[in-house]
Amino acid sequence: MSSAGGIGRNGSERTVVLTLLGLLAALCWAYLLVRVGRMAPIGLGAAGKTAPTPYHPADLVLLFALWAVVIAAMMLPATAPSVLLYARVKRLRRERWVYPGTLMFVLGYLCVWCCCALVGTLAGWILHDAGALDESMAISHPTAGALALVAAGVYQWTPAKHVCLDNCRTPLAFVLTHWRRGVWGAFRMGVADARYCMGCCWLLLALVLPAGVLNLPVICGLIALTLAEKLLPGGHLLACASGLGLVAWGTALLFP
Repeated sequence: MSSAGGIGRNGSERTVVLTLLGLLAALCWAYLLVRVGRMAPIGLGAAGKTAPTPYHPADLVLLFALWAVVIAAMMLPATAPSVLLYARVKRLRRERWVYPGTLMFVLGYLCVWCCCALVGTLAGWILHDAGALDESMAISHPTAGALALVAAGVYQWTPAKHVCLDNCRTPLAFVLTHWRRGVWGAFRMGVADARYCMGCCWLLLALVLPAGVLNLPVICGLIALTLAEKLLPGGHLLACASGLGLVAWGTALLFP
């Protein structure tokens, strides 16, 4: 048993971390599939057949939970390399509490995702009470979706996007330059890294709002795009190419 919080030389933290992330992702997708299977959007009657009514506190809690689960389901696969790298570096530095530190690192991500979920909840609340959402909880006006596609496509070309993408593609540089000791330091590192991750794809995630927060094909497509940008060679070129595609798609919707 080594001094690094009970981690052996074989790097068994990889199995533990992947199991933890896999369980979190499975719970997220199970919740989404249950919500889709019930076909009962928040604030509507069964199968959405009754007119929408103003959200009550319980509805807002459910909406927040739904947004948090959607964001976590989309972001967990892309954050796995950073979490694994953090656990490995902590073991190699022979620090104590590798598992609790890694858990706090993940909780830092979850904290940022919950803040983003709060923004999505407030936006959904305003749009719902204004009557701008349809039965699938998507924005009913097609122009909104087209403008969102154009905005997301333009952002794919911005320096901010590519600075954040650099950090996501090379997590070792972040881990080494932002290293903080202790459990609280792990949480702060998770928050800092999650901010880069959200800065990389926040407008892509925002496409869920016009598409519908329960639109699983869109969610799966965005997961595939974010993973490809961060893991495949030529991720920056892929981001630019996808940006052109999004702008072209949005323009075609605006001017059919």
